[in-house]
Amino acid sequence: MKVVILAGGFGTRISEESIYKPKPMIEIGGKPILWHIMKLYSHYGFNEFIICAGYKQHVIKEWFADYYLHNTDVTFDLQTNSMISHNNYSEPWKVTVADTGLNTMTGGRIKRIQKYVGNEPFLLTYGDGVSNVNIQELVEWHKTHGKMLTMSAYNVEQRFGVLDINADSEITAFREKSKDDGSLINIGYMVCEPEIFDLIDGDSTVFEKAPLNKAAEMRELIAYKHNGFWQCMDTVREKQKLEELWNTNTAPWKVWE
Repeated sequence: MKVVILAGGFGTRISEESIYKPKPMIEIGGKPILWHIMKLYSHYGFNEFIICAGYKQHVIKEWFADYYLHNTDVTFDLQTNSMISHNNYSEPWKVTVADTGLNTMTGGRIKRIQKYVGNEPFLLTYGDGVSNVNIQELVEWHKTHGKMLTMSAYNVEQRFGVLDINADSEITAFREKSKDDGSLINIGYMVCEPEIFDLIDGDSTVFEKAPLNKAAEMRELIAYKHNGFWQCMDTVREKQKLEELWNTNTAPWKVWE
């Protein structure tokens, strides 16, 4: 099963870094967040990736083109213009980086890579959020229910104190937030049947709007509730939070050795 990763957006909310590179290439612990996401899938045996690139897509292509060199000890013989590799730390990955357009919406990007997926189920996620979702359990859940699309749902806790207000607008209680006050949101980490392509019109289609609403109307959309860790990287503050977890060896998404 191939893994499709949406990595073509502008990343405007973290423009301090995305001005130089696509958001999925912003580093955590010296590696792009895209690498961290791929390592999770690879841990569960999914090693074929399709990257839906757009904004500064050449940065992604060049990073993978140099991956072997950057992860191998080498000796350069300048007189003979030759190079000797002493070891290989490369991943067992097959990666297709597709230029899906600069201004293409998420649905359009998915539609454009249909030729690389073929007529088979595929995994789908966003290139800016790390998690410890058990991908194998996710796939088994999808197979059990037989829906067109399975989406990982996560309870995001409230950030602030909570007000209980009655019908007369009176505040009856002020209390600290709890996990139950949050809302379930789409965190990516989806499993899709190829029929999902039929719900996407073209480049202007936002995947999270018409296609998912249509799938829900058809009762072909089911949630996989994830109770572990998930964190997106929309801001510099969130990047710093992820960096701290990684640098202190407490990153929950690092399930690989």
